[in-house]
Amino acid sequence: MSECAPEEKVATAGASSPARHGDSGTRASSLSLDKDVAIGLVGERAQDIDPVVEARVLRKIDWFLIPAMIVGYGLVYYDKAILGSAVLFGMTKDLQLTVVNNSTNPPTTNTSRLSWATSLFYFGMLAGLYPMTFALQRFNLGRILGAIVIFWSLICMLTAAVTSWQGLYAQRFFLGFVESIIPTGFMVIVSGYYTQQEQALRQSWWFSSTGLFTIIGGALNYGFAQITGGALKRWQYIYILAGCLTFLFGLWCFAIPNSPVSAWFLRPHERIVAVERLRKGQTGVRCQQIKFEQIKESILDIKLWLVFIMMASAYTVNGAVSGFGPLIVSTFGWSPLESILWQFPLGGLCLIDILLCGYLSSKIANIRIILLIVNCLPVIAGCAMIWKSEWSYHAPTPVAGYSIIGTFGAVVSLVIVIGMGNVAGATKKSTMAAAIFVAYCVGNIVGPQLINSETKKDHYPELWTGLIICYCITIAASVALYYVLWRENKRRAALPMDEEERDRLAFQDLTDKENPYFRYVL
Repeated sequence: MSECAPEEKVATAGASSPARHGDSGTRASSLSLDKDVAIGLVGERAQDIDPVVEARVLRKIDWFLIPAMIVGYGLVYYDKAILGSAVLFGMTKDLQLTVVNNSTNPPTTNTSRLSWATSLFYFGMLAGLYPMTFALQRFNLGRILGAIVIFWSLICMLTAAVTSWQGLYAQRFFLGFVESIIPTGFMVIVSGYYTQQEQALRQSWWFSSTGLFTIIGGALNYGFAQITGGALKRWQYIYILAGCLTFLFGLWCFAIPNSPVSAWFLRPHERIVAVERLRKGQTGVRCQQIKFEQIKESILDIKLWLVFIMMASAYTVNGAVSGFGPLIVSTFGWSPLESILWQFPLGGLCLIDILLCGYLSSKIANIRIILLIVNCLPVIAGCAMIWKSEWSYHAPTPVAGYSIIGTFGAVVSLVIVIGMGNVAGATKKSTMAAAIFVAYCVGNIVGPQLINSETKKDHYPELWTGLIICYCITIAASVALYYVLWRENKRRAALPMDEEERDRLAFQDLTDKENPYFRYVL
C-alpha cells in the first residue's frame, strides 16, 4: 500500500525541522512509489520519542477510531442478524420463506429458503471482496468507505419494500456485497495505526460489538415487538432503523484519514510520533501500490492457509446462530419475545470474553493461540449440551448450552488478531485480510446449510455434529500454526542483529518473510 498522496507530502514537509528529523522534504519528493508512506515522514533512522507524548497520541487515535469502529461493525452484525428476529415478526409468512408440507404426518416445515437468504448475504460478500479490497488499497480510505457505507444504508432501508423471497434474495446478496468493505477495512486500519502488541486489544474492541449489538439489537427488536399497529409491519421498522443508523456511520467514515501520516486529528509533531512508534514492529504503515509478488508470497505461505482454515471452521457457528438463533431457542418452548431475550446472555458472554481475551493478549506475550484453543472448548460443550439434552418445555440445559456458545466470538477475534499480527508488507496485509474475510464468508455460508428442518425431532444432529467437527479442526489448525511460528522465531533468534539495518528496513514495505527482523506473535 505505498501511499504518496499530495496532501500527505505537504503534511510531511511541515511536520518537523530538518535539523532534528532530516530533510523530510527531500525524502518526500524522492520517495519511491514502492516504499511505505512513512519513509517520507520519519526517514530510515530511528528517532527517540517521548513516552508521555506517545501515550497522548495513542489516546487520540483510540478516541477517534475505536468508538466509531465499534458502532460500525456492530451495525454490520446487527444488519445481518436481525433476519433471525424478523422471521419471528411475520417476515417468514409475508415473504414465503418457509414451505409447509401437509402430506406428512405431522406436517413438516421446509426452511431451505430461509437458509439460502442467510447464506446469500455471504455470497454477496465474496463477490464484493476483490473490488472492495482493491478500492481500499488504491483509493482514499475515508472517501471510499463513506460512499460505500451510505450506499449500504440505502439498501438496508429498502428491505422494507421487499415483497417476496426472491426479492429478499437479491437484497441480501447486494447488502453483503457492499458490507464486505467493513471487516477488511477495519483490519487494515488497525494494522496501520497500532503496534503488534496493541493490535490484539484494538481488534478485540471493534469485534466485541458482535456481542454488544446482540444485546442492543435484542433490546431494540423486543421494543419493536410491542408495536401492534401502524402502516408498516414490525420487521419493516427494524430494517428502516438499521439503515438510518448506518447512514450516520457513513458520514463519519468520510473523516477517516488515509494513515497516521495524514491524520488530521493529530498535530504535525504527533504524526511523527504516531509513525515512529510503529518502526519496531516492522509491519509498516500504508503503501498504495499493489505488489503482485507479495500476493504470490501470501498464496504460498502456510500461515495464510492455516489462518483461513481456523476462521472458516470457527465461523460456522455464527452462520447458524445469527440466522436461526431465536428460531432454535423457540423450539425449547419459549415464545418469540422470550427467544429474543435469550440472545442477551449469548451476547453478554461474547462481549466479555472478547474483551478479556484482547486484554490478556496485550499483556501476556505469546498467549493468543493458547487462548484461542481454550475458547473452543465451551463451544464444543455447548453444542453437545443442546444436542443431547431434553428439549422439554422451558428446559434449562439447551438454553445454557446455547448461551456458552458465545465464546465463539473470542475465537474469531483471536483468529483476526493472529492473522493480521503475523504478516508485514502492505499488499500482503491486504491479502491476509482478504483471506480471513473469504474464510469468514465460507463459514457463514456453510453454517445455515447444516440445519435440516426434517430432523428437528432428533435435535438437528447434522448441525451440532458439524459444528463440533469444525471446532476440532480449528484446534488442530491452531496447534499447527503455533508450531510453525515458534519454529520460525527460533530460527530468526539465532541470526545476527544489526540495529541500524533493522531501523532502515522498518518502512521499506517488506513482507514478514523478506524482513529477517520481523518476529511472529504466538
